[in-house]
Amino acid sequence: MNPNVVILAAGQGTRMRSDLPKVLHPLGGRPLLQHVYEAAMGLSPLSLTIVYGHGGDRVRCLFAHWEVNWVEQSRQLGTGHAVQQAMPHLGEGMVLILYGDVPLLRTQTLQRLLDSCGEGLGLLTVELDDPGGYGRILRDSQGKVLKIVEEKDATGEEKKIREVNTGILAVPAQHLARWLNRLDNRNAQGEYYLTDIIAMAVEEGVPVNTTGAEADEVAGINDKRQLSELERVYQRRQADSLMARGVTLHDPARFDLRGEIESIGRDVEIDVNVILEGNIRLGDRVKIGPGVVIKDADIADDVEILAHSVLDNVRVGAGCRIGPFARLRPQTELDEQVHIGNFVEIKKSLVGKGSKINHLSYIGDSDIGSGVNVGAGTITCNYDGVNKFRTVIEDGAFIGSDTQLVAPVKIGRDATIGAGSTITRDAPSGKLTLSRGRQVTIEHWQRPQKKT
Repeated sequence: MNPNVVILAAGQGTRMRSDLPKVLHPLGGRPLLQHVYEAAMGLSPLSLTIVYGHGGDRVRCLFAHWEVNWVEQSRQLGTGHAVQQAMPHLGEGMVLILYGDVPLLRTQTLQRLLDSCGEGLGLLTVELDDPGGYGRILRDSQGKVLKIVEEKDATGEEKKIREVNTGILAVPAQHLARWLNRLDNRNAQGEYYLTDIIAMAVEEGVPVNTTGAEADEVAGINDKRQLSELERVYQRRQADSLMARGVTLHDPARFDLRGEIESIGRDVEIDVNVILEGNIRLGDRVKIGPGVVIKDADIADDVEILAHSVLDNVRVGAGCRIGPFARLRPQTELDEQVHIGNFVEIKKSLVGKGSKINHLSYIGDSDIGSGVNVGAGTITCNYDGVNKFRTVIEDGAFIGSDTQLVAPVKIGRDATIGAGSTITRDAPSGKLTLSRGRQVTIEHWQRPQKKT
């Protein structure tokens, strides 16, 4: 059963106390609305319509690449009114109604809801220990659903009911159109409640079939506290999934995946407070130390990334050792067996097999060959204030400590650069090149003394 999907995303989210539209707040590194969209797309819907309102231009701009129907709800008059705006875009068949601030619904739960409908209406419900604030499910003595009563309209006895409405419905389109036209706003909120169609279905003898869900799956987000709570739920899901794939997490409660691991090898080990963002590929036996942040990276087999290193849009070859406290910036590529040490920053550079840059250096816009040793405190001076230039260091070169390489410059194969040099011209292969002032010792010099 391929449904027509409607996602209601017009709410202002005043309790978020933010200028950012509620459905754009991030959970697991992705906007809330994107989570809902992806769950819906797993159903291969016939159509997908998003009803937007507050901050609509920002929402549409961010997701302009989605093939969806965008419908504006200029006045927020309730959920029933919102679905009415979407009806002209819906075809025949089943209509599945979702919410842009309920991000943890699984596709398989939605599929179970659709499978339960038969010729009637499907309603997703959940039992809560504290049902306060939710519409209660009223049933008759045989357990059949009679209607949903909202919290503000419920009696004292009705408020004791623990089974509540999630707002997520699957309704045949022909029934939905008719029932929406019968809605009124004679209630405590003065709004058109979508949930009123349940009583209409019962009145017409249309079966109302319920499907249960887990509480975390159907939890909505109205403020930053709820956002933070669901973030931890989401991250625990991610951690459980990785451990099921064989990953060792030293502490699943202190791990964040804010993107997608496209592939992961065997015997991967991840220490505490690691953050993975964007699209990540991890090979076999990768070890990631504490406090590491990795974004959009391809990490090959047997790589060790030591504590508090940051990798952003990089490719790392097999057997490399990085950190601690290293920073690899975008468009950095390391060949096999490269060592990048503490407080080394590399940007837009290629580093060849077996080369080492171990201490306190900056390498930018450079092509470094294999077997190169870069001494501590080396800097490639690649920017003149307007333009950037490349530095080329050929195979086997040795760069002494505290060297400045002023680009554009080329260091030849097996060349040696003396420590403390400022190199402004190409250095020939196999030679020692250095630039230093003459060292002198001043005889009979005395250190100044304080006057008494």
